[in-house]
Amino acid sequence: MDKPIVGGQAVIEGVMMRGFGKTATAVREPDGHIAIEVKPVNSIADRYPILKKPFLRGSVTLYESLVLGMRSLSYSARMAGEEDEQLTDREMALTIALALVLASVLFIAIPTGSAKLFHSITEDPFFLNLMEGALRLIIFLGYLLAISQMKDIRRVFQYHGAEHKTIFCYEANQPLTVENVQKFPRLHPRCGTTFLLIVMLVSIFVFAFLGWPDLWLRITSRIILLPVVAGISYEIIRLAARSENVLIRAAIAPGLWLQYLTTRPPDDEMVEVAIASLNAVLPTEGSD
Repeated sequence: MDKPIVGGQAVIEGVMMRGFGKTATAVREPDGHIAIEVKPVNSIADRYPILKKPFLRGSVTLYESLVLGMRSLSYSARMAGEEDEQLTDREMALTIALALVLASVLFIAIPTGSAKLFHSITEDPFFLNLMEGALRLIIFLGYLLAISQMKDIRRVFQYHGAEHKTIFCYEANQPLTVENVQKFPRLHPRCGTTFLLIVMLVSIFVFAFLGWPDLWLRITSRIILLPVVAGISYEIIRLAARSENVLIRAAIAPGLWLQYLTTRPPDDEMVEVAIASLNAVLPTEGSD
């Protein structure tokens, strides 16, 4: 793939696309009209180019994606008629902080604390880290299965499928029409779902080097090392997205299969929203 990378995210009744120095969030309003908000992206990596280097850019991308994603979700909730006001920066920061705390409890504290159940089998640090990783993966899969049963989340997952199909169409240099977009698959190698699965697998090997200290040190070390894990995982997913190597494709296959849970086939109206979002970030004819 030689084209500049474009990424996206499903939101409430819409899609956010990011590329070419800006984001666009397109939302289907209750009256059927597509509302679009376009905003420039001022990445910290533009001020500090060293943050664009491999193994550093992953953490920057993850943090910025969280912030941009929350802003787009807030906008989409307001335009879809589910919220009256958009979140302030302070409210957004508190929401992100709360989400990170809950994620740390669910995917770090509970798995590493529960791994003590395997002490009766062995005290081998690598085995205990492997069991911790397995518990984390089970919790993650259970979480996805649970939320996928919710009607509103299923619609978000349909928009997720529309986002993937539209990006595939763009990467294939095909005109962005509903008919063309619907021909493409909904499973994409650069999806955040695949990224999260890679993070969980990479974390097993990174944390294994720390041995098996007491509980609070394990929790602290895992939080501190999250940028390292994210950096490694980001490079893996970038390599996989651009590679045609059979072994690499096979290695990321579980991440693609997992997207059967987090994406659903979109209808044509959803695809229209995704196309509108992507068109809004693409350079206009004659621009740099």
